[in-house]
Amino acid sequence: MLRLEPKQLSLHSILYSKIPENHILKIISTVVDFSFINKLLENSYCKQFGRPAKEPELMCKLLFLQHLYNLSDEKVIEEAGLNLAYMYFIGINPEDDLPDKSLLSKFRTQRLVEGSLDEMITEIVRQCVDKGIIEGKSVSIDATHMEANTIKKTPERLMKHLGKKIIQTYEEETEKPLENVPSAPNYKEIEDHNEAKTVMKTYLETVIDQAEEKTSEKESKTSEIIQKTKDILTDPKFMHQKGVRSLIDEDARVGRKSKTQGFYGYKTEFVMTTDERIITSVRTANGAYMDGSYAKEMLEETKRSGVKVEEVYGDKAYFRKAILNVIEETMAKAYIPVSHSVYRIDESEYTYNKDSDEWYCSQGNTTVDKKRYISNRKDGKREGYKYYFELNQCKTCPFHDLCTQKRARRILTIGLNTTDYYEMSQYQKTEEFKEKYKKRASIEGKNAELKRFHGLSRARGYGLLSVSIQSKLAAIAVNMMRISAIVSSSYSSVLIKKYIFRVSWSFR
Repeated sequence: MLRLEPKQLSLHSILYSKIPENHILKIISTVVDFSFINKLLENSYCKQFGRPAKEPELMCKLLFLQHLYNLSDEKVIEEAGLNLAYMYFIGINPEDDLPDKSLLSKFRTQRLVEGSLDEMITEIVRQCVDKGIIEGKSVSIDATHMEANTIKKTPERLMKHLGKKIIQTYEEETEKPLENVPSAPNYKEIEDHNEAKTVMKTYLETVIDQAEEKTSEKESKTSEIIQKTKDILTDPKFMHQKGVRSLIDEDARVGRKSKTQGFYGYKTEFVMTTDERIITSVRTANGAYMDGSYAKEMLEETKRSGVKVEEVYGDKAYFRKAILNVIEETMAKAYIPVSHSVYRIDESEYTYNKDSDEWYCSQGNTTVDKKRYISNRKDGKREGYKYYFELNQCKTCPFHDLCTQKRARRILTIGLNTTDYYEMSQYQKTEEFKEKYKKRASIEGKNAELKRFHGLSRARGYGLLSVSIQSKLAAIAVNMMRISAIVSSSYSSVLIKKYIFRVSWSFR
């Protein structure tokens, strides 16, 4: 049962006057009204029946404190019982009791949902826009990786564990041993990795066949684990070590930090205002996630919070036609460096005239014809254009044999969007773009802050939902710090101006 009661009416609340006015938690309590949380989560409680529950606002504030100071469930409850600033922030009297640490875990897993946290982030940002804390019109988008809270295992080791789990589940349910099952092979003695995988797969399939043959109930626990094992085995990525790598955390995946460095876990992507450095939207996916896949909904969420988006900054990973189109639909301008993976024109050799739709080679020859092409390859369908240079000029060119590849004239083959990318690449060489793009650097600092001080370098729990909740709570925590810093700075500047005015008036 959800019961809302007035708070901080005790005589002991006078102790809160000892908290400095510029304390982060006091500033946040003044600037942000968190009472909307009770309304947001009221449907997850019964209003008439059950034991009175702790307010959702109080529980969320405890979670905010936990991620603000990177504390465990036990430690945040302990600190909240000793620290006056914590008590003031969560809205209790100094003598009031706090919930048990186990209640935090239950609240996080049973009451909180991703959508609610998204709405909390949006509402906090909206309040900042209304109060003039956010005035900028540009945002940055980026993704950062998180290590999983478990180690990644080889397919051989996983298959051994799956076989053992099937046998144990069967024997616990039937209270009989699973017969005609060979002993698990010692895959570590097999030097060839591919051979070891084949041997273990054969063993696991034998275990599945024997367990299925002796399991009559389709809804038994044994049937469930058998079906789960089959799903893992039939995934083509599994044997290539790109699928499930842990039975504890089945959502984590192997991803790439760079061409030479990988990681195992998740990716958190977020949109942040470039001037105020306040996060407006967060999404979490497994480690194999392609940056920018959530760009559209994240930008829409940012606009719903009241932020005016006129400029979008990103790194080369976001230079894709789909993302550029989303930014254009948002009526914003993209400041994203050209990616060589999608734009392969050698600009020292070719230049383009948009008005006449002509390409020029380094020797001054001009294209005179253009045809669209479609080719079906093993890696998918390719579409684009072929530009044909003037025949007679190619024949008389001293570099004819080098560049025509035994054809009569040079042919330039490009993708469907190459001409648009060329215009972007030319603009990105200007001082205006270079100066503007410096604003994106602020998001790298936010990445480091989330990881170093708010626990986003490693997952605390297991599974995509748990990691997503962790990421969004961390985003709210860093937003609280940033809002406090902005307000403190504004307050200090006002005091300085008043002091200068008083001093200058006294000399008159």
